[in-house]
Amino acid sequence: MKRVLLDVNVVLDVLLDRAPFADASSAVWAAVEQGQAEGLLSAHAVTTLHSLNARAVGVRMARETTDALLSVFEVASVDDAVLHAALALSWNDFEDAVTAAAAKRAKCHALVTRNPSDFKGSPLRVLTPSEAVAWLVAR
Repeated sequence: MKRVLLDVNVVLDVLLDRAPFADASSAVWAAVEQGQAEGLLSAHAVTTLHSLNARAVGVRMARETTDALLSVFEVASVDDAVLHAALALSWNDFEDAVTAAAAKRAKCHALVTRNPSDFKGSPLRVLTPSEAVAWLVAR
């Protein structure tokens, strides 16, 4: 089964129903929920999403949303090996490097992001949500 790690922006597109991006991002999420793929979030993405949510809608709703996310997505660990791998990428944006390194370490087949240019030189395949949907449904 294909394993994909979703970048924070893809999750936010769904949670915030951000047009025009929500449809493709929701389709990736749905593919995970329907068992067409294994979906992952990096550990630091989960904390970022919770923090953003808590500020926007309060701690109680943030906890509920985080619990819902964890019922759908696995978590890709961020440990010292991932952090060293991210540093070795020598990218300007360390957070993106950590995301890519966590996806690689979790044996993901692709990283799904709305900003593929942020992941140039990625150690794994990088797809937009639209590309990911087409790839996931192809057999």
